[in-house]
Amino acid sequence: LFEFSIYTAPLLSIALSVISIFIIKDKVNKIEQIRNGIDKIKNGNIEHKIEIKKDLLFDDIVKDINEIGKTINIAVEERLKSERMKNELITNVSHDLKTPLTSVIGYLTLLEDEPQISEELRQKYLQIALTKSEHLEDLINEFFEITRFNLSNLTLEVSSVNLTRMLEQITYEFKPLLTEKQLSFRLQMPKDYMMKCDVGKMQRVFDNLFRNAVNYSFPGGEIVVTVTEKENRIHIACENQGNTIPKEKLARIFEQFYRLDTARGTGTGGAGLGLAIAKEIVELHHGTIQAYSEDERIRFEIELPVL
Repeated sequence: LFEFSIYTAPLLSIALSVISIFIIKDKVNKIEQIRNGIDKIKNGNIEHKIEIKKDLLFDDIVKDINEIGKTINIAVEERLKSERMKNELITNVSHDLKTPLTSVIGYLTLLEDEPQISEELRQKYLQIALTKSEHLEDLINEFFEITRFNLSNLTLEVSSVNLTRMLEQITYEFKPLLTEKQLSFRLQMPKDYMMKCDVGKMQRVFDNLFRNAVNYSFPGGEIVVTVTEKENRIHIACENQGNTIPKEKLARIFEQFYRLDTARGTGTGGAGLGLAIAKEIVELHHGTIQAYSEDERIRFEIELPVL
């Protein structure tokens, strides 16, 4: 037994040393894998994911590093998206502003170069120049508006308003446009319905919705606005008859600078900001806005809490 103990101790020591070497080598290899992974992430391969065999010592570290890489990747994608949007904005603003401005300059130049022009033609050119100038003003106002909404820390100035009269008033202001396209307007809601909201901001929402309905309605159609209240929620729907909006376009309809009519400068719609502004205002009121389209009908639904 004594002799067995003499030989066992050194063998056991050697075995433990060998095992320790293997363990240390395994840990060193894993540390090297982690270091290489960090280098790849640091050098721009932010989608790289570090993978090692399960190890209680390193599992949490690897998980945290991979989460950091994922966070960096998201941040980079957001930055690239923001850069693309900025470039699109510059392109779209340039085009949208240039188109009516070119027309204004063109017709005013005609008036200057042709002093003997007939009074009838003079009035026609002036009317076109005025219309294009007003369109230009609308576009500039939209760009200022979206900038204000993006950069300002907006707060609601809530007050009570007669929603029925507000909608009737906005509808009255759209009368020339409705007449031009031979459209009719129908309001279905309780008489003298009162609600609390930021009146100025909600007027902007309805103005944008009605303008959108007019622009994308078939001539001779009807725009129907319905207001109901259920379970302390106000439901407002605006529906019109027009070309069915494809699902892929419907999914992007509330994005800034997105236009249903991709041919810019056609005169249909504005700069693609109205619905984005409407969505921001509705959400500021803790509400939701959705768009639906099928069978040549377009419907916007707003749901707001009863304040």
